[in-house]
Order: sequence, then C-alpha cells, then structure tokens
Amino acid sequence: MKNSLLIAAMGCAALSLSACTTVKSGMGAIEWNPSSGTLKEPLGEGEHFVSPFSDIYQYDLREQEQQESLDVLANNGLAIILDTSILFKPVNSELYLLQTEIGPDYYRILLGPLLRSGARKVVGRYSPEEIYSTKREEVEKEIFAEINRKLQSKHIQVDGILIRDVHLPKIVQEAIELKLQQEQRALAMQFILDKERKEAERKKIEAAGIADYQQLISKGLTGMLLQWKQIDAIEKLVQSPNSKTIVLDVGKGNFPMILDTKNLETEYQPNSGGKVH
Repeated sequence: MKNSLLIAAMGCAALSLSACTTVKSGMGAIEWNPSSGTLKEPLGEGEHFVSPFSDIYQYDLREQEQQESLDVLANNGLAIILDTSILFKPVNSELYLLQTEIGPDYYRILLGPLLRSGARKVVGRYSPEEIYSTKREEVEKEIFAEINRKLQSKHIQVDGILIRDVHLPKIVQEAIELKLQQEQRALAMQFILDKERKEAERKKIEAAGIADYQQLISKGLTGMLLQWKQIDAIEKLVQSPNSKTIVLDVGKGNFPMILDTKNLETEYQPNSGGKVH
C-alpha cells in the first residue's frame, strides 16, 4: 500500500513538472527550454508533453500569401505603385535553423525587405508602358528569380510573385490605354488587308489556271473532233423522248438541215427563209 502511494506521489510530482502543448493542423513547432536551449527536433501536429519552463514557437507550414503595395520607379523615373502578392512558406525540415538564425517574424525581418528591394531593382529596367501592359508577367518572373537568389540557405520557400495591379499617374495611364487601342485598330486593319491581298492572289492564280486550261483545250479542238462531238450530241437528242425538231448547221455554204424526230424525215430549206412543214 505504501509503495502504491509512493508511486502515485512520484507520478503527480512528474506531472506537476511537465506541461502539455498542442500543435495544430498544418503547423510545426520548435521547443526551447532553460536546460537544453533550442531543441533540434521539431514538434509535429498533436499533443506534446514539455517542460513547464519551455517556450514553444509555432510556425505555419502551409502556403501563405502576403500582400504588399510597393512604391517603385520605372526606367524613366516615373513613380509607380505595384499591388503585389508573395506566396511563401517555411521549409519544414529546416525549422530549427530558421528559429535560431531568424525567428518566427521572418517575413518582417527578411522576406518583406527582399521583396521590396527586388521589385525596385527589376522595375527600374522597364518603361511604364511595359510594366502596365506588355511585360507584366516578365517582371513577375524576374522579381521571383531575384528573391530566390537572395533566399538561398535562408530556410524559406517562395512559390510565386504576383502583380495584381499597376497604378500610374492618370494622364500617363490614359495615354498608354489610347496607344494600345490604336495599336489594336492597326492590327485589325492589317489583318483585313492581308486577307484581301491573299484573296486577290487566289483569284489571280485561279484565273491563270482557267486560261491555261482553255489554251490547252483550244489546241486539241480540231475540225474532225468538233464534228464527231456534234454527231454524238445529235444521236443523244434523237433518242430523247422530249426532242421534237432539231436544226442542224451542216457547215459553211450548205443549207441547214431540219430533223423531225417524230417521223425522222429530213427537209432542206434555202437561206432566204422558209417554213418547216
């Protein structure tokens, strides 16, 4: 009985010297205690018994977005405001190093300044028109590359830089938009001209093909061939139940021949004009 009470007392004493901490879903934690300092092994999700004298530093391991409004200068010195978003997260396996080298406030201490510095450096290479319209995606990629180059061995992973909006002085923005509209109209007109030019070229080729065909046919149309074609046509007309009277030209200097397909009787009539009976 005494042994049981002693064990229970020791257990209560041990529990009184420990505390419980909870690491929520998507989080990681680093423990610091007075005796051992910062522990290298991160705490995963769930309940953990730790020293009541320990400090627990929790880190969000999920993708995070931080929005920044950046004041930058274009290559001509014009002031521009960029509304940006940066996507980032700490590297889970490097939480101990992140904690000991930078700390939980790593965005304010490191990431934010790198974003502002990289944006100013990159935007200074471009004109306001390029940033506003044609090269926004290229600017995003260059800022992303610039930040990642400086973040090597800093235990933070950046997954993207997004330029949500570009704010220019109103007069500059209106001038750029007018120029873009004019360029679109010019492109549309060029498309129409190219289409008409191609259509004209097609018709020219088609006409040349027809001319070549006619020239080829005319070379092969001899008098004998035409006479044979005429005889063939007459034969088909005679056999047709719809044919009644056929007038035939039998050649220069000869009388026309009139063929009545009902009784197959042939009559000749002078050129001065006569009637068919």
